Amino acid sequence: MNTEIIIGEDRTGKPIRIDMEELLATRLLVQGNSGSGKSHLLRRLLEESADMVQQVIIDPEGDFTSLADLFPHIVIDGSAHSVGEIEALARRVREHRASVVLALEGLDVEQQIRCAAQFIAALFDAPREHWFPALVVVDEAQMFAPAVSGEISEETRRLSLNAMTNLMCRGRKRGLAGIVATQRLAKLAKNVAAEASNFLMGRTFLDIDMIRAADLLGMERRQAEQIRDLERGSFLGLGPAITRRPLSIRVGSTRTGAKTNSSGLMPLPTAKPDEMEALLHAELEEAAAPAVERPLPPPPPEPISRNMEILDEPAPSELAEMPGNKGPSQQDIAAEVLAKMASDPSSPFQSSSQLFQSFQMQCRAAGAFASGIDMEQFRRRFSIAIAGLERLEERHRETALGMAANVESDILAPYLVIIRSALEGRTAPDQDELAAAYGTSSPGRIRRLLDHLESLGLIVIREEYGGGRTLMVPGIEEASA
Repeated sequence: MNTEIIIGEDRTGKPIRIDMEELLATRLLVQGNSGSGKSHLLRRLLEESADMVQQVIIDPEGDFTSLADLFPHIVIDGSAHSVGEIEALARRVREHRASVVLALEGLDVEQQIRCAAQFIAALFDAPREHWFPALVVVDEAQMFAPAVSGEISEETRRLSLNAMTNLMCRGRKRGLAGIVATQRLAKLAKNVAAEASNFLMGRTFLDIDMIRAADLLGMERRQAEQIRDLERGSFLGLGPAITRRPLSIRVGSTRTGAKTNSSGLMPLPTAKPDEMEALLHAELEEAAAPAVERPLPPPPPEPISRNMEILDEPAPSELAEMPGNKGPSQQDIAAEVLAKMASDPSSPFQSSSQLFQSFQMQCRAAGAFASGIDMEQFRRRFSIAIAGLERLEERHRETALGMAANVESDILAPYLVIIRSALEGRTAPDQDELAAAYGTSSPGRIRRLLDHLESLGLIVIREEYGGGRTLMVPGIEEASA
């Protein structure tokens, strides 16, 4: 079986090969500044060896998910799974020899690091009967094996560094061949970088990185300057799987592409300065307000015949003077109209002004010509109505209203839904119910809403990197979301 792949060509056009069987035993380190072609190099290597060896890619930016379009790679969305599920998936990946891309772009940095660490650790801890050969490619490795602690917690750093060290130092006996790629050698833990015997060094500009790269390539420090002059897509290679002496390699083309925006130039807009200024400032107050879904079109106007009937109806003073008038009061009618509007699933998706206008019209049509409710009172009462507090016991309803007394009306409804869920003893507010109360169908807007509520001190959020959340309302037992 031929175990070599062509990674590119040298300056004379001669093909440069990498022995994949040797690479499995000796590991690979890739360095290159942003824009040097590092991800392109990894993609070329993965594409050319896809039919030779199992591949596991730790992908923090979603650059390699397009491999699944052409090759039998399975994309695992790290944000869609819990800790236990991630570990179970890693064990099954080893058992079934599946090539996968662990996509982490949906998580924040610390969650990415913890998710990758748990996944790599589970690969490493697989039973002996599942120790099949596999490439484990870790892009942006300085995140997962940092030389010094940064903004992440020390616990997360130790967890990730331990997983990466096991991969590079002890993974070979378990069939795992680490390929780590980094923008900065100086930011990568030395015990991780030192375990690689093959190197592909791309363009870098900082002296400390050039010197370390030259040392690894066995070059004199005065020769390190040539690393700064490398073209994009060119690398200096060295190692038993590549070449015995440093060699300049121009990486070949790839069949798949990154699903990211291109960094190339494109024509600028042709709008005039005054037109652009108008575009930037148009409806700025609405854009700065908390995000809500685009409201539905206003309800169609009532027919003229009905409008004429309303005009002919008696005034409130005349209505009160009518003998035998024992019908519902103005407030009762207003409350009934409000409840009816709250029961309409489309109501939360309309703007407050449209709702208030519709409320007034329906009140007049029902005989309540003076409900005594202004715009702000309507917004708060409507929020309370759609939150479903009538399901609670009286004492719990009073507790909820007391806790929300000073909460702004635009976030009152979803906050009351969270409180009601906790008071009912449920594990979490239903996601659809929370979205409906806020008038949105966007999960991203719900996440931003929860973050905003936490910033106000109204709730406390504990996040799991698998996408789950634990919501706690101060003073009420915690509920998981």
